[in-house]
Amino acid sequence: MARRPDPPTTPPVVHSRVDDALAMLPSSLCIMSASYERARAAAVVRWAMRCATEPPLVCVSVRKGHGVEPLIRDSRCFALNLVDLGDRLARRTFEREDALRDDPFDALEVCVLATGSPVLARAAAALDCEVVRHFDLEEADHELYVGRVLHAVVNHRGDQA
Repeated sequence: MARRPDPPTTPPVVHSRVDDALAMLPSSLCIMSASYERARAAAVVRWAMRCATEPPLVCVSVRKGHGVEPLIRDSRCFALNLVDLGDRLARRTFEREDALRDDPFDALEVCVLATGSPVLARAAAALDCEVVRHFDLEEADHELYVGRVLHAVVNHRGDQA
C-alpha cells in the first residue's frame, strides 16, 4: 500500500492578531481587494463575517459581475481591508464604477502580505486570505467567498498597516 504524502505545511497564524482584526468586522467598512499578475481591483462589500475559528475562516459576499471577481478566481486569494466607517475617500474610491477601468490603488498607499493582494495602509486592520470555497448563488445578485486567514495586521491608529 502506498504511503500518503504529508499534507503541506502552512506558516502558523498569529491568532491574537487575527482575533483582534476579526473583532473589528461588525463596525468597519470592508473592502475586498485582489491582484493577479499586474492587475489590481477592489470592491466595497456589504457583508463579511467570521465563519470558523480553527482554521480561521471568513465569509465575504460580493456583488456579482464586479471587476474583482476574475482576479480572485485566478489568484485564489483576496485581502479584506477593514476601514473606518467614516472614511469617505475609501468609500468613494471603491464604490465607483469607473474604478474598474483604472487601478483604484494608484493614489493610495498600499502594501502586500502573504498572498500579494493589495492591503490599504489606511486600513484599521486587514485579513490576507486564501480562497477555500466559492459559492455562486444562482438566483442572487451576490456570491460568497470563504477565505482562510493566512495573515492579519491590526493598526490601532488607522493611518498605516
